[in-house]
Amino acid sequence: MKIPTVNDRYSAADIKEYYASGCWTPETLSDILARQSARLGTKTFITDGTTSISYRALHEDSLRLAAGLRTLGVRPGDRIAVQLPNWAEFALITAAVARLGAIMVPIMPIYRRDEVGHVLDDAEVSTVVIPSVFKGFDYLQMYRALARTRPMLRSIVVARDDEAASTAAAHGQAVGDQTTILSFTAATADVDPASTHAELATPVTADDPFVIVYTSGTTARPKGCVHTFNTYSSGARTLGTAFAYTENDVQFGPSPITHTTGLVTSILLPLLHGAATHVMPEWDPARGLAEIAQYRCSVSVTATTFIQMLLDTYDPHRHDASSLRVWVSAGAPIPRAVVERARTLLPGTKILSLYGRSENLTTTTCTVHDNPERALTSDGAAQPFSDVRIVDEHGNKLTAGTEGDIAYRGPSHMLGYLNCPEETAELCTPDGYSRSGDLGTMDHHGYVRVTGRTKDIVIRGGMNISVREIEDLLTAHPAIRAAAAVGMPDQRLGERLCCYIVPTDPTSPPTLTSLKHYLHDKGVAIQKTPERLEILDTMPMTATGKIQKHLLRQDIAHKIDQTTDIS
Repeated sequence: MKIPTVNDRYSAADIKEYYASGCWTPETLSDILARQSARLGTKTFITDGTTSISYRALHEDSLRLAAGLRTLGVRPGDRIAVQLPNWAEFALITAAVARLGAIMVPIMPIYRRDEVGHVLDDAEVSTVVIPSVFKGFDYLQMYRALARTRPMLRSIVVARDDEAASTAAAHGQAVGDQTTILSFTAATADVDPASTHAELATPVTADDPFVIVYTSGTTARPKGCVHTFNTYSSGARTLGTAFAYTENDVQFGPSPITHTTGLVTSILLPLLHGAATHVMPEWDPARGLAEIAQYRCSVSVTATTFIQMLLDTYDPHRHDASSLRVWVSAGAPIPRAVVERARTLLPGTKILSLYGRSENLTTTTCTVHDNPERALTSDGAAQPFSDVRIVDEHGNKLTAGTEGDIAYRGPSHMLGYLNCPEETAELCTPDGYSRSGDLGTMDHHGYVRVTGRTKDIVIRGGMNISVREIEDLLTAHPAIRAAAAVGMPDQRLGERLCCYIVPTDPTSPPTLTSLKHYLHDKGVAIQKTPERLEILDTMPMTATGKIQKHLLRQDIAHKIDQTTDIS
């Protein structure tokens, strides 16, 4: 496995420019944490409803954890997977892994055996940090099964359940001699933080790989986006400017911190600015409103569905949302009606729109300084030291108002896809702009409107679902002769997954429930399984034998419209 380097992506001139502009700095995460700890001390950094960690505790406890992980054999460049809910411990792990010069590989909590196994193999993960059980799912059992066929997986660290870890460790032979199971407590060394800070060398720079975030886009298998601390933190610095962020802010993070949006906005953004952050392990809009009031949260960046659900629940006579000053909708274009409704119900809150992706974090965003109407008509503009253009299929720049592929060039772009040099190369235009595969238009002032996707994905509440992955599994089903998955409109989540199938036996087609069970048994997260099934005699095909998915999308949209009209 060859992990991309900063020189694989950026020229010497680019690197010089980004350092000169302050987009990049020599400081690592460990440097920033040490500085903020000395300055802010006992100020709270992160809360999750049950646990609170100050800046000083984050610094000192992460050093202890780093020492413990080093004892377990973690070395610079090792990949450490973290599949946790939005727990405060995630910040400790992030800091500890960075201090060792290892590379964190966050995994979304909803992922199951198939997706997790792919990530472990692709990134050659040596250590994982997981819950024992969360929301009724047994993660420890899943990882024990995965470890049996993965000798590279040396350690399983269990957070918040010392008893489960001890019990599993006592039966470690069921996993294999190569894998150690231990609790988060046991993995944390009982050492003096000051001496450990001096003892631990600084093995990496801000330009070395810091995190590998997996994104499922157009392919059946998610690809790992390799980022340095500089590419990630430059995105957080940009957002700090766009949101007029200060150390008085409290970030509200219901979005998973094991993915790009949550990791950048709920961890790096407040850390860089000396602010606080509150994360929610389980999203519930009523509880979210209560916690916004309790912790005086002021800024949030989420998929559109979060603010839609919050607005549906909000009652000005019962809820206090006066601390909110900025709410940013990302992950899918925010409908105009949602912006207008939010302005009415939350008049003290600026509603902004943001368009980004795991490959380069923020592509465009509205800012607190923009005309408020921009959030109604666009998904923002490129930020300083970044450049965005609309290009045709050959990479040529298109004129204002012409629809094309939204392409990015700037300091927040990943180094490349892990183990996918060809796919990485295919991203870029001849002059170095990274194609997104998303369609959009740009006005004369540089503001972009996302209009569609060239990628064959469904975005359900901000989560990308690869339809090819679902189609490949359904096509393998013995009762299905042909299958196609498309997005169907949904007022709350934006889209849901609808599957069209041609059954092998028309007199006895499979049911939606049976297909959901089938896919779940194959390791697909339940949120990625179809929520509607349509039975066809034949698929609409082109002359070259391709399924005409646009006709299927039109069909399901029409059926939903009819149902809505009737109701």
